[in-house]
Amino acid sequence: MTSTNRFWQLDRHPRGNDFAAALSLREEALAPLGEGEVRVRTGWLSMDAGTRMWMSPRTDGYQPPLPLRSRMVGLVLGRVTESRDPAFPVGALVRGFGQWAEFATMLPALAGLEVVDDGIADVRQHFGALGMNAWTAYVGVKEVAAVKAGEWLVVSAAAGATGSLACQVGKALGARIVGIAGGPAKCAFLRETLGVDLALDYKADDVAAGLAAIEGGVHAYFDNVGGPLLDAVLPNMAHYGRVAICGMVAAYDADAPLPGPARFDQVLMRRLRIEGFFIPDFLERGAEFLPVLRQWHDEGRLAVPLDESEGIENTLVAYDRMLSGKAIGKVIVRVAGDD
Repeated sequence: MTSTNRFWQLDRHPRGNDFAAALSLREEALAPLGEGEVRVRTGWLSMDAGTRMWMSPRTDGYQPPLPLRSRMVGLVLGRVTESRDPAFPVGALVRGFGQWAEFATMLPALAGLEVVDDGIADVRQHFGALGMNAWTAYVGVKEVAAVKAGEWLVVSAAAGATGSLACQVGKALGARIVGIAGGPAKCAFLRETLGVDLALDYKADDVAAGLAAIEGGVHAYFDNVGGPLLDAVLPNMAHYGRVAICGMVAAYDADAPLPGPARFDQVLMRRLRIEGFFIPDFLERGAEFLPVLRQWHDEGRLAVPLDESEGIENTLVAYDRMLSGKAIGKVIVRVAGDD
């Protein structure tokens, strides 16, 4: 087995999306495992918008910022190569929060590490229809937004990993779906592949006017973005509508908080309920709703396209594709594959 490891280090806080000036690819000798640690040969890295906040100096996020000169952290899918925890035997396929590295070393309890099923047709779906984006979509649509059959559900960033899955979860629950995305290709994907009832291009359409045409207003909003899109949706909500906020990508590259919604008055006028939630809030509940996601996946009702880059050296290219909206579906990096 190799004795060296390449990893991405956070050297400074990024300015905007200039990640190449903020992170560097480095090499180290692998250290012996500590008590209870597990080492994983990274098959794939998950590119997730929430990690952008971890790179900033802000201390008011949902977790502390990463210290400078530390290894960049993200979701890892791979096989155990060494273990000092009997629950994670060598050879097991696992997923957890590790380092952007060829070999990720984790303490299972701190990393949310879990053994996943390596018998599915494409193990990459543990980052897709069976992954944490799907968990977020399911909890956000079904529980936080409390979507019911026949209601209108609006989803922002609807062609991305979490958004596309939220559209499908809403459809599976019998809702009518409005997907908001940027550009004709993404809107075509929403209509033709996901089968949404209405696709709005925020780059070309008047989103507020499009939503205003829905009689009675929209009942629920699954928000990945915040910013101007939230202002476009709030005045077009039905009374007693619900807003589930799992992302605010419009503000992630800011080192200080941005102003709140200009139409916050509508929360009172329409008696709205707004709730924010994050994946760490419900990691322990995976066994509860994973069977539902697996059934929908097996039935062909839940899927996400995979936008895959090859090689750990191309991680920043993939990360930019995800954050800048160049990709459709789930952006991942293939580091070693599953062999």
